[in-house]
Amino acid sequence: MTNTVKLALEDGSVFTGESFGAPGEVDGEVVFNTSMTGYQEILTDPSYRGQIVTMTYPEIGNYGVNQEDLESRRPHLAGFIVRELSRVTSNFRATGSLDEYLKKHGVVGMAGIDTRRLVRLIRSRGAMKGVLSTIELDDERLVAKAKASPGLVGRDLVQEVLPKEPIEWTEKLGPWANWANQPGTLPEAGQADKQPLHVVALDFGMKWNIARHLHERGCRVTVLPGTATVEEILALNPDGVFLSNGPGDPEPLYYAIETIRELLGKKPVFGICLGHQLLGLASGAKTFKLKFGHRGANQPVINLLSGKVEITSQNHGFSVDEESIPDDVEVTHRNLNDETVAGLRHRKLPAFSVQYHPEASAGPHDSHYLFDEFCEMMRQHQAK
Repeated sequence: MTNTVKLALEDGSVFTGESFGAPGEVDGEVVFNTSMTGYQEILTDPSYRGQIVTMTYPEIGNYGVNQEDLESRRPHLAGFIVRELSRVTSNFRATGSLDEYLKKHGVVGMAGIDTRRLVRLIRSRGAMKGVLSTIELDDERLVAKAKASPGLVGRDLVQEVLPKEPIEWTEKLGPWANWANQPGTLPEAGQADKQPLHVVALDFGMKWNIARHLHERGCRVTVLPGTATVEEILALNPDGVFLSNGPGDPEPLYYAIETIRELLGKKPVFGICLGHQLLGLASGAKTFKLKFGHRGANQPVINLLSGKVEITSQNHGFSVDEESIPDDVEVTHRNLNDETVAGLRHRKLPAFSVQYHPEASAGPHDSHYLFDEFCEMMRQHQAK
């Protein structure tokens, strides 16, 4: 790596590092992720659309990349920043290096900066707009570009990551995911429902491991674009509707909010991450932007119904405002780092959601039970 790359933030801060991946210039909200592993899953998570992601762990890239750990067809983030890019790729599953992968997909990378300083800036001043460039290297012009960039608030980034066509999901969890599951968390062979539960998954930028978990539990999974109408959803006669994760600000997604509002009471609903925020908005609550968001695989959450603490994988910059939650919705989970809402449940209707990733790819497996709870909710609704 010999090429220079610069990161400029809207507050005037400028970092100079070594370029890897593709050359170019991108803008986005600069955020950080505290995961020690899982960089490939982070790269291909559509929820990172419009963001420049900084990894807090100092060395990234040591185990390369492979085709099994993808969470979508390609990377979606705007740029990728690491303290040190590993010079060695060492893993029997690897099919290439991180540098090669970013070059192939046109993602601008930056290495060799003090990521601790950058993270401290974000933590003290909040997530900021930034520009990452190998083309423009003048500090003043880069800072001006960062200030003029659009940011995330008020933008509908879901439109940039939506699937084009409905699909029937057929892929189960891979052997490594099954090996890591605790006994009893997945159905035993031959014990899947004779008539599989049919889940319509509204894809706002869904991680593939979510659909894998549903399919592994014997569900038939039909994936629809998040813009699907109530009529299109109900025409498929699903047993339940899943609301996926996705990028950006939930409030501009008026079409999804209205669709979910009309679905409530008609079908069981389960939402994750952006889907959680959309369920909150559809139920009458409001959302707000967090100072620097929650991104990592080690976020503690308490389940208020069971009293158990779960270590969770999270990636979001917005949260449901607890004071705005209506009386017919209760808080079921809470983030222990900042006390924000991490789970909701409707008191009267079959609908619940969490502000984290129970499919946890990569990450802990404490929250897999939520997929089982969704399946049980659908069975109970069937029996009525």
